[in-house]
Amino acid sequence: MSAKENNLKYATSPYLLQHAANPVNWEEWSPEVLERAKQENKPLLISIGYAACHWCHVMAHESFEDEEVAELMNASFVCIKIDREERPDIDHIYMEAAQMLTGRGGWPLNAFALPDGRPFYAATYFPKDNWKKVLSNVAKAYSNSYGQLMETAEKLTEGIQLSQEFSPVEADKAFIPSSYRDFILNWQKSVDLENGGFKGAPKFPMSNSWQFLLQYYKVTQEDFAAKATLKTLDEMALGGIYDQIGGGFSRYAVDDKWFAPHFEKMLYDNALLLSLYANAYKLFPEPHYKKVIADTIAFVKRELQHPEAGFYSALDADSEGEEGKYYVWRYKELSQLLSEKELALVEGYYNCSERGNWESPKNILFAEQTPQDYAKAKNLAIESFERELEDLKEKLHAHRQKRVRPALDDKIITSWNAMMISGLTEAYKAQQIREYLELAESTTEFLLKTRFIKSEKLLRTHKNGKSITGFLEDYAFLMEALINLYQVTFKIEYVNKARQLAELCFKDFKEESSSMFQYTSKTGEQLISKTYEINDNVIPASNSSLAKSLFLLGKLFDDEVYLETSRKMLQQVEPKLYKSGPYAANWQILYGWMAFPFYEVAIMGDEAQAVALELQSDYQSNCIFLGGQTEDLELLTKKLPEDSLETVIYVCENKTCQQPTSDIEMAKKQLRFKPD
Repeated sequence: MSAKENNLKYATSPYLLQHAANPVNWEEWSPEVLERAKQENKPLLISIGYAACHWCHVMAHESFEDEEVAELMNASFVCIKIDREERPDIDHIYMEAAQMLTGRGGWPLNAFALPDGRPFYAATYFPKDNWKKVLSNVAKAYSNSYGQLMETAEKLTEGIQLSQEFSPVEADKAFIPSSYRDFILNWQKSVDLENGGFKGAPKFPMSNSWQFLLQYYKVTQEDFAAKATLKTLDEMALGGIYDQIGGGFSRYAVDDKWFAPHFEKMLYDNALLLSLYANAYKLFPEPHYKKVIADTIAFVKRELQHPEAGFYSALDADSEGEEGKYYVWRYKELSQLLSEKELALVEGYYNCSERGNWESPKNILFAEQTPQDYAKAKNLAIESFERELEDLKEKLHAHRQKRVRPALDDKIITSWNAMMISGLTEAYKAQQIREYLELAESTTEFLLKTRFIKSEKLLRTHKNGKSITGFLEDYAFLMEALINLYQVTFKIEYVNKARQLAELCFKDFKEESSSMFQYTSKTGEQLISKTYEINDNVIPASNSSLAKSLFLLGKLFDDEVYLETSRKMLQQVEPKLYKSGPYAANWQILYGWMAFPFYEVAIMGDEAQAVALELQSDYQSNCIFLGGQTEDLELLTKKLPEDSLETVIYVCENKTCQQPTSDIEMAKKQLRFKPD
């Protein structure tokens, strides 16, 4: 072992292990480390990032690997390094502090706190010289102006705690279609109809936003929602944010046209985008959406799948110390590798040039038209052109795989894997490819077997005998995945497990005084503030996901407690829904479920699963499917047909069913929305 190794050598997080050889005396977060800080009377220096974060690498190289900087850090601080993906609970608190102090957030996040964890300063990336000044100034202030720092810490902590409190809910208000329609006014101001996504740069996919607009289009038939969504999906699929050669999406684009990505690839983005493209394909069966779905799943299987089960977290933005090096192309390299015809295709379709289309002489591959539209515009045979393009992509991909690959973050996070289960399930509904369902089920089996301990506790991560207990998002997204899987398999154990998880949420994350659920378990480590995750973001909020799952479980099990809890959660945030746009998209979907007819579709008989799949291959925004060959839910009682060869469909609303039918087309008519 190197003489410079610090205590991060015992970590399981790849991000922490990246810093194990730093001359900084890094520690993992623990109550024992905070106690030592109290005994030594040293402030905490809390540095938070993640393995695929480019600017985290930059600051590590400039400052944390530097002996002089490390000496300053070690002399005056107890230095704690945190992987935000392992400990989002800690990240939430210090990110809130940074945003209160500076008005902005991001990673790396660097916070200074009293030994008990109360922060008095927090900001993001610092160049080396600035960082040295900050270290010196904070160390002096801690020695000479402790009273002022204490006062700042008290006010900041109070602000963080107050930000997690809720206003009392006014009298019960009905959820009505006209209010739902009003949500769109905020969206119309912020959507970029020219380039897709939201106006300005950078551009994040924000998958849940477009899921809401799909629902909005389905129930209102208003063109804006479809136009905004399809424009976004088309531009992302053609842009540099999408890996045109290997499939899969980067985390965001730094420009306003989806051209130049921040090259890290995260499991959660690809999982959520998979669900989005699958749902869009059900409504708008465009060939390029089908291709995005297939190639994204191929990427995830090839580069993020554990050999036994489950999916890793991320691929780094950097390789060989350079951001995007694995993905970009120099013209000289292309000209040596490709035939004259292939080179012309790369120039014409993927917009590569000798000078380079990005940082000269580098090219990011992107397209301006789908292969089908490009072929038509150039008067080429579509099928022949598509084959040529596929051959070119295979050749480029084979060559690219010989390069030094970006580092892999091999954490297997429960909530992110659950999102991928949902993505695979939606892809299966959209395309009926059995492999997608098998992959979803094997991942589910892995999570339930290794993470759901004695059906009493869910783990977030587990590796080399070390575990981190699950947060609300792990419970919520796994519940969502299990409910999604049940609807295509009718395996009752999936919803029974979802119900067990729901009961644990009530027991471990819910207090009577609040309509919402805490992010961390009441029985776990207590930080300086409770956290309630309410706002949807790149990943939907754990509370909005949970509220939706409780609504669905309430329908499946005819459980009024679940339905009422979901309703109260939505009432708590309802005033925000008119102005928060993408930051309330998941809540808005739930509002749509409650404001418009919501159908329970019971399908009973030998062909129940096949019939359910055919019905779900259409986009269904406001219904849940249940059934099979056994009357194992109360809503299925007395619905099994006497004729074993018959399969019967019951389309019901609030437990009142329309005329039962064996005709799938008739059932589709019964499910058809008439705009309110």
